[in-house]
Amino acid sequence: MDQLQSSQLDKARKIEKKGILEIPVEQRPVYHLSSPVGWMNDPNGFSVFQDEYHLFFQYHPFSNVWGPMHWGHCKSWDFVRWEYLPLAMSPDESYDEGGCYSGSAIEADGKHVLIYTGVIDRYLEDGRHDYRQVQCMAKGDGMDYQKYRGNPVISGEGLPKGSSTEDFRDPKIWKEGEHYYLVVGSLSDADGGQVLLYQSENLEQWKFLAVLDKSRGEYGNMWECPDFFPLGDKQILLVSPQDMRAKGYEFYNGNHSIFIYGQYDPSAHRFKREKVASVDYGLDFYAPQTLQTADSRRIMIGWMQSWDAKLTNRSMNWSGMMTLPRELELREGKIYQRPVRELNKYRKNKIEYRDRKIIGATALDGVCGRVIDLEVDITEFDFHYFSIRFACSEEYEMLLQYNHQRKCLTIDRTYSGLVRDVVCRRKMAAEPYVKETQKETLHLRLLLDRYSAEIFVNEGEKVMSAVFYTPMESDGIVFDTDGCACIHVTKYDICI
Repeated sequence: MDQLQSSQLDKARKIEKKGILEIPVEQRPVYHLSSPVGWMNDPNGFSVFQDEYHLFFQYHPFSNVWGPMHWGHCKSWDFVRWEYLPLAMSPDESYDEGGCYSGSAIEADGKHVLIYTGVIDRYLEDGRHDYRQVQCMAKGDGMDYQKYRGNPVISGEGLPKGSSTEDFRDPKIWKEGEHYYLVVGSLSDADGGQVLLYQSENLEQWKFLAVLDKSRGEYGNMWECPDFFPLGDKQILLVSPQDMRAKGYEFYNGNHSIFIYGQYDPSAHRFKREKVASVDYGLDFYAPQTLQTADSRRIMIGWMQSWDAKLTNRSMNWSGMMTLPRELELREGKIYQRPVRELNKYRKNKIEYRDRKIIGATALDGVCGRVIDLEVDITEFDFHYFSIRFACSEEYEMLLQYNHQRKCLTIDRTYSGLVRDVVCRRKMAAEPYVKETQKETLHLRLLLDRYSAEIFVNEGEKVMSAVFYTPMESDGIVFDTDGCACIHVTKYDICI
């Protein structure tokens, strides 16, 4: 590590350590990872190293707004309790002076290998602006990391014709047989977003293999943060397109994340797209990344925010949260997402109501709180609208409303205390299904954690995520309908 790199990294680590100590624990989410200090965005390097789960993230420790990108770092045994580690990388080399952008990680030969995008951002002597994105490598022991002297390992030479060297980022790495592979997001002047596939024998020299898929103007522009993995009998290409256009209840405008289902022929490096669906239908979700556990579960985590609706509480010295990690499962041709099962051991103080009739606004004794796991089954639908108002008081509320006639679920934070004109409402299709009780049911599971809600519908068939900064005293939950509903309610406190 050269002197410049050491001094910049040491400075950032000192700022981080001081900032963490100054932030009261009661100001943070309880079971969602939040920025140690300053700004957090995309998850990076979600991986297993020496039997522990590691997560890195895009990070600016010097303020709670986006700035030159560092890599923050933490680890966990169970995806619920996270331990902050010293930040891993600063933008301190000629090939990443414009930022250490998103990437991934893998365990190889006893080392923790980070693959990331370095940003070259400088003016040349002749006045030209040299701006490029290149793929770089660092290796470490789970605590400290050394950048590879031969960086960048992929410079952008040999890109497919028409591909941008300015939008060429976010490598995701894995090993298959004797070879390493990575996918990287790219922008084509003819086809918009695309995902490129590379192969290596030693992590240092990489060969371009194929373009796996392209937007062709249908799914946004630049494709960021790609991931590529098998799930059941499908191969899934997970990408985060920019500049999407709304389509019904399935896709919304702006920055998005989508599952592309398909089949993959590894011998020909050919991916055949079959269908496309949103990953999360809520207000705040972007740039997800996955890992595979030793027991073969595919776990996904995402940034619980978006570029078009940046919610930062100015009174706090941190900004940014991750979703709770989610287990992905392919069932009946659909990807279901569920909160990691490890959360269940932190559920305490169970309160339950069965076959409760709701006519008008109704609060149930003991069903309240801002750090809870709440399950609601609607089993009778003699109404037009059914609502759950949570983080609720006379002045504030978050609203989850089901329109039975249109089979539509809406999340709404209009009255959560916002004073900025950001996106407040999103809708998605939600059909009741027949449970094992042979009764038509709409199942809702709300994970609340002080400043956020993740809503899993019908055992995880669809998910909505939302961030809000309603005062903590607003902890009521009110069920309401314009007719009559029958519900089962189970509520747990989450105690860490």
